Amino acid sequence: MLNLSNRRVAPEMSKENERLYSLKVLKTPKAGKLLARWLSGIFLVLFIILFLPWQQNIQGYGSLTALTPANRPQTIETVIAGRIEKWGIAEGQYVTRGDTIMVISEVKDAYFDPEYLTRLSEQISAKRGTISAKTAEIAALEQQLTAMRRSMVLKIEQANNKFQQAILKVQTDSAALEAAKLNYQIANDQYRRFKVMYDSGTISLNKLQQINLTRQKSEADQETAANNLDASRNARVIAEVDISATEAEFMDKISKAESDKSKASSTLFESEAELSKLTNQYANVRIRTSQYAILAPQDGYVVKALKAGLGQTIKEGEPVATIMPENPDVAVELYVKAMDVPLLSKGRKVRLEFDGWPALQFSGWPQVAVGTFGGVIEVIDFVDSKAGQYRILVRPDPTEEPWPNQLRLGSGVYGWAMLDEVPVWYEIWRQLNGFPPSLETEPSESALGKKAYTDSAPIK
Repeated sequence: MLNLSNRRVAPEMSKENERLYSLKVLKTPKAGKLLARWLSGIFLVLFIILFLPWQQNIQGYGSLTALTPANRPQTIETVIAGRIEKWGIAEGQYVTRGDTIMVISEVKDAYFDPEYLTRLSEQISAKRGTISAKTAEIAALEQQLTAMRRSMVLKIEQANNKFQQAILKVQTDSAALEAAKLNYQIANDQYRRFKVMYDSGTISLNKLQQINLTRQKSEADQETAANNLDASRNARVIAEVDISATEAEFMDKISKAESDKSKASSTLFESEAELSKLTNQYANVRIRTSQYAILAPQDGYVVKALKAGLGQTIKEGEPVATIMPENPDVAVELYVKAMDVPLLSKGRKVRLEFDGWPALQFSGWPQVAVGTFGGVIEVIDFVDSKAGQYRILVRPDPTEEPWPNQLRLGSGVYGWAMLDEVPVWYEIWRQLNGFPPSLETEPSESALGKKAYTDSAPIK
């Protein structure tokens, strides 16, 4: 049994086994041995596979779009309300920037008059004439005010001169009155002395009468000088009053002229406001008339006409057609779970599978994938686009095969954002426990699309 002898009993046992059923049953079948070998090999291969590198990824589903908003499908809207009079395009037709999409007519009664612009132009011309006339009137009033102020200054100076002359006349008459009083006193004293001499018989009556005549003349001169002084004082008062009267008279005229000027200025301002309003109305009507023809905003294809027929009324801002730009910068928008967003960063590689394009994808081994295309993360939204999901924009990877030209915007896309490599056993363990993928290093602020803040940044 220990196979120590040189004599082999195996051949004899094999012959005996053919006759003995029990020994034949105890013998291991060849198929079992083969199955055991295969299972051992499979388990060995699976064990080896557990230590192979597996690239973690984040899965997302989305659709094709354009990277820049200007290259996405655009809805053409009407600026004004109107009635469809003519269509200038057909669905699927290629149009260039400025081509007429449709022509509409006016539906508001305020703009039915075909000569509305001409009438507005005439009103503007008339209002400008009114403004010119009021401007000239204000200039004339300004000149009149200037002349009045100069005349007032001259008149007041003249009245002041008369007042000064009256003051000097009062002074002169006062001196003359004092002289007349002195002469009268002298003549009166002289008359008393001669009267004494006449009474003593020293002089004759004729001499006394002459002295008395002189005294009476001095008294008359004194009365005349007093009257002249009163007249001079009255003239001085009158001259002083004339100054105030002259100033009041001119101030009244100046005030009236300034009032007329203010009224003219008010009318001028109202006319300028009305002119501005008419000019604005004219510009609005002119621009409105240019909106009757709805033009294509850019080159592209008419995808769909949203209105049909002729004579249909449309409102302001109502869409009439959709245009697809000719050469959009194709990108993919994928939606990923909120728990996966912190693991993504700009520049991450993405594998894409387009609807209708045959593909075989091994998410952990992108090198052996067939029919998938490469992309690079360009944008990561800062707010969720759907409930619990965030949008990322993926542009074509310039280092890999270009995307097919047959792709159309809006078609579905399935994508895998590639992360770091881990062993297969770790990935299986992570999936069984429901853990998120892991990164070796934290994404930088610039990779996340955020502005990098430093300690020297000002605090607002």
